[in-house]
Amino acid sequence: MKQVLVLNGPNLNLLGTRQPEVYGHETLTMVEDACRAHGQSLGIEVTCLQSNHEGALLDAIHAAKGVQDGLIINAGAYTHTSIALMDAVFSVEIPTVEVHMSNIHARESFRHVSYLAKAAVGQICGFGSKGYLLALDALADQFQQKS
Repeated sequence: MKQVLVLNGPNLNLLGTRQPEVYGHETLTMVEDACRAHGQSLGIEVTCLQSNHEGALLDAIHAAKGVQDGLIINAGAYTHTSIALMDAVFSVEIPTVEVHMSNIHARESFRHVSYLAKAAVGQICGFGSKGYLLALDALADQFQQKS
């Protein structure tokens, strides 16, 4: 069974209560449960982790090397600031999909820049929590193409 890490960054622990007009009413637990269920339907075991700390996200990416077959990352605001996260994704050589619940390209101009996009196989934004499921579908396709 393929292994995928779903990694969520700062403030995503507040899903459901933080700006529901932008991010919806689903909690992070609901999003993670949906990812696990959808992953299971695809033959993928999903592990979820959230941290508000950049170093913890870096450690999780490093620990994924040789263990995880794919990575889905919503790095929150670190998307637009963290060269370290980009370098980590490049260094572990794991197919990575960047996810954002809102359409970052339709928001403030500073959100239009993603360092992670340079290291990811693709980016999904603007579809709310469904973006995570679309990312799982995309990784499942990647796995199938490689086998």
